[in-house]
Amino acid sequence: MSVHILDAMAREGFEQTIAIHHRASGLRAFLGVHDTVRGPAFGGIRRRGYRDEREMLLDCLRLSRAMTHKAALLDLPAGGGKIVLWDREGVDWKMAYRHIGEVVDSFGGRFYTGPDVNTGPNELGEVARATRFVTDPGEQGPSELAEATAEGVFQGIAVGLRAFFGATEWGQRTVVVQGLGAVGALVAGHLVAEGAEVIGADLDEDRAREVGARLGIRTVDAATALDVPCDVFSPNALGGLFHDLSLSRLRCQIIAGAANNQLARALVGDELFDLGILYVPDFVINSGALVRGTIFHLEGRREPVEAIGLRIGAAAAEILEAAEAEGDAPARVAVRMAERRIAAWREAARSTVRG
Repeated sequence: MSVHILDAMAREGFEQTIAIHHRASGLRAFLGVHDTVRGPAFGGIRRRGYRDEREMLLDCLRLSRAMTHKAALLDLPAGGGKIVLWDREGVDWKMAYRHIGEVVDSFGGRFYTGPDVNTGPNELGEVARATRFVTDPGEQGPSELAEATAEGVFQGIAVGLRAFFGATEWGQRTVVVQGLGAVGALVAGHLVAEGAEVIGADLDEDRAREVGARLGIRTVDAATALDVPCDVFSPNALGGLFHDLSLSRLRCQIIAGAANNQLARALVGDELFDLGILYVPDFVINSGALVRGTIFHLEGRREPVEAIGLRIGAAAAEILEAAEAEGDAPARVAVRMAERRIAAWREAARSTVRG
């Protein structure tokens, strides 16, 4: 780990980052806690085939901070964290996830974890054997996490349409839904129900055919989805889709989807703004599972999915209105809003300690 990364963690206010090496299972991982000033950190377990430890660490830090931003923008009594696992050969994953549960449990409730890329009910079941600070995949858990996320994305699309066109007018809109997994398929179904023309795409061709047939929508090759003319492009797979090479291919007016870290770098948000493409920040509208999980764990109740969607839609509308007033890119405005709130909470906490 290079010194400049440690400096960056200190500069950006990270509370704690730990490297995890578990000899018995072969696990290598990082756990990052960005902020707990307003409440415990929440963040899922992401498993990916990273190139190296540096890429894995940077992903952990980026995702942890984004979770704090989500919590701040949705006014949740929580902060952000993340666990990233290096997906490689030779790991005993059953044992590895059990160990992750032990690590999470050692935080004593300062960090809650849950699902993310390549971590689903089976893996969470192993984590839950070692800690209660996890989204239980069974009846004891918050459930309907994909539904909550999809509802937030749908509301984000609606807010984007109203901001750009002045009205949703679903029957006149074409939406490309890229990624037809648990969340993307639900988003597509919701749009179809509203009367929008939906075009689907997924790297898994069998899944694309199944969802396309079930919803009665046209599907295209995932490699060409960016090139399809549409009102809204909704990315619901892995992030990093928008970069210098892909921007020239876009044929949409609005981007709004569930994928994390859609912008390969922060400046891409400015470039979208300059191109006249309205980007609805992903870390706002994909926060449905966070809202659902936080309220369930901290308040002991299941917030209705529809209420979660309205809450996310209101937050997205506030950001887009501020971006319009300031003449700035929504991604930058959202980050500034979140960081102002976090700074205020940190100052209030320091004042309480001093008092």
